[in-house]
Amino acid sequence: MDFFETLSLRCPGLTIQKNIRLDKYTTLRVGGPADYFAEPAGEGELIQLLKAAKDAGVPVLLMGNGSNLLVRDGGFRGLAVRLCKAFSRIEPWEGGLSAQAGALLSALSRAAADAKLTGLEFAQGIPGTVGGGVYMNAGAYGGELGAIIDSVRVLDGDTVQTLSPAEMAFGYRFSRAMRDGLLVLGARFRLQKGDGEAIEAAMRDFASRRKEKQPLEYPSAGSFFKRPAGHFAGALIEQAGLKGCQVGGAQVSEKHAGFLINRGGASASDFLQLMALVQDKVENLSGVRLEPEVRIVGDDKL
Repeated sequence: MDFFETLSLRCPGLTIQKNIRLDKYTTLRVGGPADYFAEPAGEGELIQLLKAAKDAGVPVLLMGNGSNLLVRDGGFRGLAVRLCKAFSRIEPWEGGLSAQAGALLSALSRAAADAKLTGLEFAQGIPGTVGGGVYMNAGAYGGELGAIIDSVRVLDGDTVQTLSPAEMAFGYRFSRAMRDGLLVLGARFRLQKGDGEAIEAAMRDFASRRKEKQPLEYPSAGSFFKRPAGHFAGALIEQAGLKGCQVGGAQVSEKHAGFLINRGGASASDFLQLMALVQDKVENLSGVRLEPEVRIVGDDKL
């Protein structure tokens, strides 16, 4: 019995697909096929699915909105699990808002504004989900999710745990979930009552700044590189004369050098070659080796 049949028996209500291309599930719009693909309908189904994969020794790729993900052209030899609508609930609690892993950060920020709660304005334009955002401690404009989290629900093997911010060990684009391979199921955010007009004004300001400075008209993964200590990645790339540099359909944005964009028809290989070119030239000029912020997974060839 192959893994597909095993999954079908162990998760009878779940639709499992074979050889599904992942490019349409990433904001870069690149990526080859996953051997298996599923979108579980709830935590129970998710836990069953992951246990079946673990028992069979099949690698798992967990996905949200695919906004910080580069899947190589050969795709992923294993099971891609996407947490989306079934994991998108946002609810109030006495200290702020609670959200499941599949909720979009933009939707969470909007819900906070509607409730006149301040603290999440910076997240209104981040294209990722709560799960991915907490996993990497996403942030923008001086704000980070780790700074406003009350607790995080994670799946550690077969066990669901609730961790405090200290236990999550948040750092710059880092958390314990990333270090220990924990699956973020959801989080509670500590927010304060605020002035509705001031909150809306802050969100409009952030949206305006994003539109003015970021290449929102093209597929991208957001900031492609981590911010190196004492520097800004975009500034180093621009100083190296790399704005507009292109490999195939992948280009260093002419609007913001910290973004690598898909000008149309780009492959994952184009992005990987462009990334290496940028890293080498920046290092040769400044001595700083840029590290990718995006998660790179999969095989180069089928």
